[in-house]
Amino acid sequence: MLSVTRTQPLFRQVAADTLQARKNFGIGVRKLSWPSTRHRQRLVILGSGWGGYGLLRGVDRSRWDVVVISPNTYFNFTPLLAGCAVGTLEFRCAIEPVRRYSPEITYYQAWCDEIDFKQKTLKCMPATQPVAKSTTGIESQVETSAQFSIPYDKLVIAVGAYSQTFDVPGVKEHAHFLKDARDARRIRSRILECFEQANQPFLSDIERRNLLNFCIVGGGPTGVEFSAELHDLLHTDIQRHYPRSLARLAKITLYDVAPNILGTFDQSLRKYTEKTLAREGLRILTSHHVEKVEAGKMWVKEQGEVPFGMLVWSTGLAPNPLIKSIRGVEKHPQTSSLITDDHLNVIMEDGTPNPDVWTIGDAGTIKESPLPATAQVANQKAKYLVKKLNKLSKDQEHTVPFEFHNQGSLAYIGNWKAIYDRPNPDGTEEGFMTKETGRVAWLLWRSAYFTMTLSWRNKILVPAYWFLNWIFGRDLTRF
Repeated sequence: MLSVTRTQPLFRQVAADTLQARKNFGIGVRKLSWPSTRHRQRLVILGSGWGGYGLLRGVDRSRWDVVVISPNTYFNFTPLLAGCAVGTLEFRCAIEPVRRYSPEITYYQAWCDEIDFKQKTLKCMPATQPVAKSTTGIESQVETSAQFSIPYDKLVIAVGAYSQTFDVPGVKEHAHFLKDARDARRIRSRILECFEQANQPFLSDIERRNLLNFCIVGGGPTGVEFSAELHDLLHTDIQRHYPRSLARLAKITLYDVAPNILGTFDQSLRKYTEKTLAREGLRILTSHHVEKVEAGKMWVKEQGEVPFGMLVWSTGLAPNPLIKSIRGVEKHPQTSSLITDDHLNVIMEDGTPNPDVWTIGDAGTIKESPLPATAQVANQKAKYLVKKLNKLSKDQEHTVPFEFHNQGSLAYIGNWKAIYDRPNPDGTEEGFMTKETGRVAWLLWRSAYFTMTLSWRNKILVPAYWFLNWIFGRDLTRF
């Protein structure tokens, strides 16, 4: 057996002879070289909502070192949450996993607590807690203070907003919200729990009526759509599978502090909705003020004590704690959202835009032309920023400012009916399909949400569940 040192001259001689032979026969010699590694700038995306997830889907991940920091491992398709809360759809239909794009991206399930714009670093806290198992086998959460830092070259703030409670005492402890798939799951469980409790033989009719009083505070699209979905559930599957006396005792009441519900819609559509809901038996109480909430009851200024079995709170948006903690930037005096220019760059305290930081979604508002905090606005801002960042990665300029194109607003109002409002750019009310009601608007509502579902998996699941529940009814099991 030859040793390594003795075979080295032999290998060199064979290589030299081969090279000379290629030259003699006129065969070109290809020089091998390692490709120079191209430096990729780090793009950090805070949040996985309509803005953050939309940006993640479209940005060129081969040219950016993408890092996503979000407390959720999924994106919520919020228009379908009301249907999930009553069993029309299953919860998986309304979420899209962030890790679908791994390992092209780096993802941390964490909260961002602080942004240092000068050092270009983020301080984050894990959103998961380690689980410790005792000697008895009982698992418990262990508090941790493990904080870590993430540097960035470019930063996109898309952390969204929280549910607004207006500091009404007891709302956070005793009310349900509808901004997440977990909220929809809790609401669905509570609805069935109310009926199972009301079905117990030892309760009086007054106790049953209180348990089956469902109160919704907030007359925006979320509150109206949930009221309509709940009405459909009560008058179909609940009426079919529970005693008829329980279905007759059930009551839905929609409260709003404003004089009208659906304030962003046209007046004719608001009147149509109020008339339709009232005909179906829903009570709409506008100009009503909730003063405090306790377990199973709330105090309304105009009514006094109101007992309930379930309270759903959907009265608007409150700023994210991260947005409230950020210093050195301009903020909106009322909403506390970050002020941006028409290129979505954050404006610093000295009035200059930060070229490395953008804000999209509910966390930011454009200085010259503020827009409503809706999913449609966040989605269009994300698409705009995708084009901008993809050009920046190629060292190309993108000087076109952001421009919002209103594609209209939809709201489901129950019993296969909806409303659609799309104001004309010139401000006139005339035009093709600017205002629709009834079944035509319902078809628009369903087709719009079907086409907007992101993955092909959910494009198949959503219509499949709609069809199955129409044929066989909703699943009323509670587990």
